[in-house]
Amino acid sequence: MIQPIYLYGSEVLRKKAQPVDLNDKEGILALVQDLKDTLAHADGCGLAAPQIGVSSRVVIVDGTELTETYDYLKDFRRTLINPVITATSDKQCEYNEGCLSIPGVYADVRRPASVTVTYYDENFQQVTETFDKFAARMVQHELSHLEGDVFTDHVAPIRKKMLLKKLQNISKGKVQARYNTKIK
Repeated sequence: MIQPIYLYGSEVLRKKAQPVDLNDKEGILALVQDLKDTLAHADGCGLAAPQIGVSSRVVIVDGTELTETYDYLKDFRRTLINPVITATSDKQCEYNEGCLSIPGVYADVRRPASVTVTYYDENFQQVTETFDKFAARMVQHELSHLEGDVFTDHVAPIRKKMLLKKLQNISKGKVQARYNTKIK
């Protein structure tokens, strides 16, 4: 079911998300379906459970719509349940990021170029996978949400200062988005 996306300023985006009980397969799969439906409706490339108001460690990433720019993402769809970053590269890279919870705001963010994550997939199989290039970017961006962080927390201080007014307006609901939003 399509859920509203919680905007910057919502308390749930600042909480550290809790691991899900893997025995609650039905509940987890319902949450995953809500994330997929909401992401498809919002036309993004990733979504974390806190962004739909659920403080649980579940994220989805879908790079298939980005194949014109990044052909290696042709079949890149992942569901990460209870993900844990186990390694990051020393090499850093910078990309311009945006977020469905912070509509209309974009900024360059420096993150590790690759990341290794251990997680459970939709079949509840444990997987350890190393992501690089833009896939690493998408995964790290969504996993930050599970820690109570948003991408603007990772920008240069001067850039954050420049974004302050926009962020304040979003937290007051003074923003337009092409999808349903909520502040709580």
